[in-house]
Amino acid sequence: MHKGITNFLSAVIITKNEEKNIAACLQSLQGIADEVIVVDSFSTDKTEEVCKSFGATFFSKEWEGYASTKNWANAQANSHCIISLDADEVLSEELKKSILAVKNSVDENNNFFYSFHRLTNYCGKWIKHGGWYPDTKTRLFDRRKARWVGDFVHETLQIDDNIQPKLLKGDCLHYSFHSISQHIDNINHYSTLAAQEQFAKGKKSSLGKLIFSPWISFMKMYLFKAGFLDGKYGFIIAVISAMARFIRYAKLYQMWNSDKN
Repeated sequence: MHKGITNFLSAVIITKNEEKNIAACLQSLQGIADEVIVVDSFSTDKTEEVCKSFGATFFSKEWEGYASTKNWANAQANSHCIISLDADEVLSEELKKSILAVKNSVDENNNFFYSFHRLTNYCGKWIKHGGWYPDTKTRLFDRRKARWVGDFVHETLQIDDNIQPKLLKGDCLHYSFHSISQHIDNINHYSTLAAQEQFAKGKKSSLGKLIFSPWISFMKMYLFKAGFLDGKYGFIIAVISAMARFIRYAKLYQMWNSDKN
């Protein structure tokens, strides 16, 4: 086992039907990570086959939410030093150089916490406004001093001792949605989960939220955060994001009122 050995970096990825994305992610980790841990929620495509072709250690595990699954995945790694990526993320060449530089300087007396900017590709266009960039993420960390926390839908990396991650140069390239249909399908799925989460917490919808929340979301993304500078796709993203707000509150309203109809 390599646990505690310096300069040994474990990449951790969780997957579900990611055969179209995972190869590029794994390719970008070559020469960076000393091992790759993939925890999969019983994919029905060729995700496992692709991962194993890159030499990844592959686990199949029932889905228990992002935070719980990621923490379990981190525990399977042979190093305390973790780089956590999503299957649709790729390390840029500049970011690779930055990671190698800090990896080769790690020792047991230093904190290993680093963040980087994430640049998202939407339907073939790089999105640099509307609140989508720089989208800074802390994804390199010492698992002994950090853990994922959150509910079934959302997760946040909680770091001990008020440690401040250092920002690395270079972007993580996020290949999000390849089509608008894919984006809308995603919105439909996650709006249901979000509504269920809010319902469980006793939160309610209202006519005011249905009317004003989508408009506020659109104005914030498209105007105040300059989404218009991303052209037509900037407009499309802002509209779909506003629609997501409306759908979430509409589903929440229906959950509270289904027995009354």
